[in-house]
Order: sequence, then structure tokens, then C-alpha cells
Amino acid sequence: MKYIKQAMEYKELIDTLMSDKHHADIVLYGGNVVNVLTREVYNADIAIKGKYILLVGDCEDLIGEDTIVVDVYGKYLSPGFIDSHMHFESSMLTVTEFSRLSIPSGTTTLIADPHEIGNALGPIGMKAMADEANVLPNYVRFVVPALTPDCPNLETAGVDVSSKDMEDLLNYKNIIGIGELQGFSNAKHVYKNTPEIITDLLASTTYAKSIGKVVDGNAPDLFGKELAAHIVCTGGKCSCHETTTKEECVEKLRQGVYVFMREGSTQKNMGECIKAITEEKLDSRRCILATDDMVAEDLEKLGHMNEIVKRTINQGVDPIEAIQMVTINPATYFGLEDRGILSPSKVADIAIINDLKEMDVEAVFIEGKLVASDKELLIPLPKYTYPDSVKNSVKREKLVDEDLEIRSDEKKVTVRAIKAIPDQNLTECLEEATTVKNSVVQSDISNDLLYIACVERYGRNNNIGKAFVKGFGLKKGAFAESVAHDTHNITVVGTNIADMVVAVNKVIEMGGGIAVVNNQRVLEELRLPVGGLITDELTGSEVSEKIVSLEKTVKKDLGGSIHAPFMHLSFLALSTSPKWKITDKGLIDVNNFEILSPVV
Repeated sequence: MKYIKQAMEYKELIDTLMSDKHHADIVLYGGNVVNVLTREVYNADIAIKGKYILLVGDCEDLIGEDTIVVDVYGKYLSPGFIDSHMHFESSMLTVTEFSRLSIPSGTTTLIADPHEIGNALGPIGMKAMADEANVLPNYVRFVVPALTPDCPNLETAGVDVSSKDMEDLLNYKNIIGIGELQGFSNAKHVYKNTPEIITDLLASTTYAKSIGKVVDGNAPDLFGKELAAHIVCTGGKCSCHETTTKEECVEKLRQGVYVFMREGSTQKNMGECIKAITEEKLDSRRCILATDDMVAEDLEKLGHMNEIVKRTINQGVDPIEAIQMVTINPATYFGLEDRGILSPSKVADIAIINDLKEMDVEAVFIEGKLVASDKELLIPLPKYTYPDSVKNSVKREKLVDEDLEIRSDEKKVTVRAIKAIPDQNLTECLEEATTVKNSVVQSDISNDLLYIACVERYGRNNNIGKAFVKGFGLKKGAFAESVAHDTHNITVVGTNIADMVVAVNKVIEMGGGIAVVNNQRVLEELRLPVGGLITDELTGSEVSEKIVSLEKTVKKDLGGSIHAPFMHLSFLALSTSPKWKITDKGLIDVNNFEILSPVV
């Protein structure tokens, strides 16, 4: 039926083009068309019929009595923007609320990886998110994890996903492929220590390719044979959004990888990656801009892909080339043949831009309908409520102080500390001296040496990983959250054990969320009932305001110094990203696939 309907729609387009009796529904008249096929800008009209582009050029003959003519003289007409790799869960927003904030800035297509909710709830969570996409005007599709957890020996997820789940998931509505292949990110150690993971991933990726689905890669700091092995494991065509240096970007482009140059709220790698284009003069056809993780406040105040394109232009990239990185390049990678360019029969997803360098988006069309103007959404998006089946994911008993204590019989010890790096999910590793009191190893606030812990929340084993961390600058108190990439156990950082316990227990009590504590009193909280990751109780603007308030409390009341502290803490559990991380099983030496003692 789908193909019959499209044939009928195409016949209407042909009738309109070839017969004097039919006319366009809308003509955008006299604009500057951004042609991402030829990398040029020229004056032309765009005629729209139904949800399709009818003609790009002189559309005078297609204007009839009922045609809506929109004068766009002096403005630029671009294909709608595509975010090729992002996680709704990182914004703590439903798909609906993320769309509400992103559409007015020109984003018409979102390719999301639901591996956050996949780690927490498995297929039921991923399908619930894919269901929500059905009710939205923008084009939202998903690439699902082939493996959860990514490092089974080093962490605990809520549900274990493997190749056994792929046939069901990859044939579900709105799912177009497999997401970032983190299970083979640390290629050398996975091959040496857990080769069975490679076998299982190959079962998933070869099946995905056999039914025409895409497979995203994830290859941080991989070169030579290790990179080649990772590419093979994805089926030969893959992306990577974990590229952080010019040299790495050059290597991956030369090997055929589509480099998703990440520029989100806390992980900003585009500036280094783009040097492969601006300095080394490589072809940019396989360069794609993606956000990975964006918080609601940035979406609301800065914009979305238009902001990322603007930053790329500021790095010395031609504006049309930068726009290619959010239109035709990702459309080519994902095989989205109906979008990403402005030409006949393509879906009329169009961004009208006032100024190319500033990427000031004036209006947005989706499927031929004006959906946003002057940064305001013009169409209703009903609030979306998730079913109870994806809630109540926290299933462990509350903690007592002894649960988080790190003990020693010595009077002074050397401890291992994770060093948080601002705007990166990479970390450094440190060894620091500290004291012991009543057999409990102490934090050292004057040296920014704080406690960190990761508490298994799914009731599968009640593990608690404990270590130390530097980089948050807290002078008192603690904060905890049920957002911890990628298995999303409860992470907590603090100056003292008592406040940490109160913070964790508040998160348990809420069924997931964020809690900020001082003097054993909860100062502020945010409930995240959907998988412990998302709220369907607040709008995007309300979430933005709440996160700003929480961050101010961390800074003002606890003395925190790192911006976006909750996002930074969440990535300290990412066991596939170097160098040291914390999971429910302990302090992880990512590079060597080892669990380390917090005390040397």
C-alpha cells in the first residue's frame, strides 16, 4: 500500500508540472537556494505540492489562484538539518519535548541511538521510544545497540541485549540500524579477553547489513590494524563520533569511515576534527556534524544543528560546505534518499535562513507545512506520557554509610583518582596521598580529592564501585543521579559519605533522577521516571529551567567549579572511553580491561 500511495502522489506531481490545470500549493519565491549537490548558491524559487518539492527554479508557471506565494527575497533556502547521532536521554527529554525545542532552529531529521534506555530496560524501552516517533511531524529514526552492557565483565546493565534480540528490534517500526558499536571500541583487549563478544557482534552486524540496515561504529583512538578490525566488524561501512584529534580524523577518512564530528553540550571535538579539512584539505564528503549529547538549556537558548553549523563556519569552513555536513552527507550515509537535498520529489523539509554565517533560521517547513517561524513552533505537539512498563526501573534497597566507605588499616594511603576533563568523556588517571580516620579513607577537599561511587540500581547484584575523583571542585555536600553512561547505575560524587548516602537514597526513593544534598538535607531534586533517564512530567522549557537551578545549587551551595556537572559525572561511568572510569564493579582501567583497587 505504501508504494501505491507514493505512485499516486508522484502522479499528482507530474500532472502539476505538465498540465496547465494544476498548480503548486506553495511557492517560496525569489530566494537564494543552497544547492548542496553542486556547492553553490543561486536565485531560484521552490514550488511545493503536498509534502514534496515540485520544482527548484523558475516556478512562475506553477502559481495559480490558490497557490500561497511566500516572498523569500534575500533569504537562503536550505534542506532541513539532520542530527546524525544523538541521545534523547542525555537531554532528559521525551522525543516530543526534544523536537519541540529543536524544530524551530531548522532540525527536521533526528537519528537517535537509544542505548541509554536500552541498557536500563532493554528492547521494551527502545520500542517505547520508537513508538513515540509515530506521533511527531519531524522525521525521527533509531539505531539500536547490538550489545548491552558494552563491557559485560566490567559493568552491570538493567537488561542484557545481544544478537538474539536483533531480528525483533531491527524489524520494528522506525528502527533503521545498529547504533555505535561500543562493544568493540577497545579492540585489542576485547579480542584478547572476550573474543566471544566479537562473534556475537558479527552475528548482529552481518544480519543488519543483509536486510539493508546501517551499522554505526565507535572507534576512539583506534589506528592501523585495530581500526581496520573495527571497520570489518561493522560490515565495512561505518561511522565514528568518538574522533578527537586531527590525526585521528585524517586516518579514519582515509580508511573510509564517516567521521561524525561531535559538538554537543559537554563534548566538543569538531574544532580538532575539522582541521583535517581546513589544514589538510581532505575531501569533506564523509564529514558529518552531530551533537551526541545536548542539554535542554542549550537547545532552548543556543539552538541545535544551526548552532553547530555556525561553529563550523567560524573554524574557516565555507558555509555551504558546512551545511552539506548536516544535509546531503548524513542523508548519503543513512541512505535517506527522500531528504538532504532540494530537488523534485524530495520531501519538502526546508530551513529558511536570514544570514548564512550566523545561521539565523527564520522559518522551517516540514513535509511542505510551515511548522516554525521566528524561533517559535507553530503547530501543536501534545505532551507524551510513557506507559508504566518503562517506569519503576530502580529496584534496590537504600544504602547505609558503611556501603560507601573505603577502608584501610593504614594511617596514610595513596589512592587512585579519576581526573575529569572538561568538555570530554575521556579522563586522566592520578595517584594522590590522603589520610585515614577510624579505618575509613578520607577525602581531601583542599586538594579537590572527592569520593565517587557507582551503585547498581536494577537489583541484579547490588554491587557498589568506589574510588576517588578530581575536577568537580566541591567544598561540601554531594550529588547523585541515575544517569551514568552507558549502564545508568546511580553515580554519586561528594565531599563526605553521609551526604552521598542521602543523595543516593533520594534517587532510589524517586525511582530515578537527580538529587543535590548538603548537611544530610536534600536541597533540590528532579524526578526522572522513564527508565531513570527521562521525565515525561515536564516540558522542555521546564526541564531547562530545572537543570539550570540544579546546576546553580551545585555551584552556589556546594562550591562546584565544573560547568554542566551532571553531564560530566554521567560520563565518568563510560567504560569504553579511556582512561579510568567508575562502574558498579569498581574503578576501571579502560585501556587494560582491569578492575583496580581505589587504594594503591
